[in-house]
Amino acid sequence: MNLAVHDIRHNLGRFVLTAFGIGLLMMIVLGMSGIYRGMIDEALVVVNRIDADLWVVQRNTRGPFAEISRVPPNLEDRLRAVPGVTSARSFVSHTIQREHRGKPLRISVQGLAWPEDKGEWLPLIAGRALAQGHFEMIADRSLGFTLGETLNLGKDTYRVVGLTRDMVSSGGDGLAFFTVRDAQAVQFDLPGEAIRLERAARRVRAAQMDVGRVTPLLLDRASGLAAGIPALGPLMVSAVLVKLSPGADAVRVAATISSWPDVSVHTADGQRELLVMGLIDKARRQIGLFRVLLVIISTIIMTLILYTLTLDKIHDIALLKLMGARNGVIVGLILQQALLLGAIGYGIAVLLGDWVFPKFPRSVVVASADYWTLAAVVAGISIVSSVLGIWKAMRVEPNKVLS
Repeated sequence: MNLAVHDIRHNLGRFVLTAFGIGLLMMIVLGMSGIYRGMIDEALVVVNRIDADLWVVQRNTRGPFAEISRVPPNLEDRLRAVPGVTSARSFVSHTIQREHRGKPLRISVQGLAWPEDKGEWLPLIAGRALAQGHFEMIADRSLGFTLGETLNLGKDTYRVVGLTRDMVSSGGDGLAFFTVRDAQAVQFDLPGEAIRLERAARRVRAAQMDVGRVTPLLLDRASGLAAGIPALGPLMVSAVLVKLSPGADAVRVAATISSWPDVSVHTADGQRELLVMGLIDKARRQIGLFRVLLVIISTIIMTLILYTLTLDKIHDIALLKLMGARNGVIVGLILQQALLLGAIGYGIAVLLGDWVFPKFPRSVVVASADYWTLAAVVAGISIVSSVLGIWKAMRVEPNKVLS
């Protein structure tokens, strides 16, 4: 009978509990890899799916996802005049938090340039794309909405006409897609009293100026709708998405637009890099640190258990040496125990992970490379953990059996 198996049967309870604990730790290590991959997928979900070659944002910003960006909607007209540009459409992105069904609800609002963009590129699992310019929304199922449900945002009511899946922001908030006008209405909504106070303040400022005293009609205009005052521009958008014509030189077009003093240009790949290296870089480093700590803890636990098992069989090891057993037999005994402990822990980690990870509130994406990496890590831990036990066994003298 294999000596390692015989010894494991003799200490079955301790061995099983240790294997289960190692399996849980390895499951967390595997889950952290999946969480990081999930964060990347969530951060890039809009950039990867929306059809845009260039993202034109406010000058010296990394918007619209990494930071706030504000550009005028008439930027579309300027961009369409650039050689190589096929289309330009506005895009709005911001996050809101409301009360829904007695619970806080965070929504990452995305405004699409309807009717050019109706959201037909979204992975719909129910319903349809946006069919009219106002009061419709497409929501991710993580928000908990049902098809046909209505939601009050600002002064308007929006109906859920489509449901998507796996469409969440880098912060884990479910995405909801509106038209640009509706997204702006939600973003810049003000209470009636705030609007009244702003109009009164504009009238006071105009009355204090010479032009207001000379032209009293300006006072009435100043206290009216903001849209009726030429000096006040339209509501801003977060970015303008540019689609290039086939064969167009993206670098040259981007350089032309970048020469304008009011905007910055990012390619689709550049936008991905900003999201990965900006929004989730610190999370990546923090997750990596926790993974290293868990691997170290697992190594220490396995080392202590294997060392304890070695101490329990000091008499047996001495007897083997007295009988003429080679050192390779004793080393193989401890090393086989370590590898078997690691293999069982790895199996527990994989099985528990496949069952637990889908229940996490955020996406956990485990690739095949992660399984192979974990297997290599477990093998390394097992070998390193056996060193102390092997060292102790090699120091046992054959005459120890007589004591």
